Amino acid sequence: MIRRIAFLALLLASATPALAQNMRAEMQMLRGACAADVQRLCPNVQPGEGRIKACLTANKDQMTVGCAKALMKAKQSKAK
Repeated sequence: MIRRIAFLALLLASATPALAQNMRAEMQMLRGACAADVQRLCPNVQPGEGRIKACLTANKDQMTVGCAKALMKAKQSKAK
């Protein structure tokens, strides 16, 4: 039992940096793909607590194809 706990702790410790790095890369991709849309559709929205995402979702009909694809990819990545 202790071996299993130690193994899981070691596994989590080694996986966490990789997961964090993937999340950072994903956020960079989203920022690049959606920067113009955020400026155009959500110019007065304060970043944080999901407000930008909510604004983009509310304006999805006006979103560029590149931003929509990036958001879709991020959503699929989180579902895995």
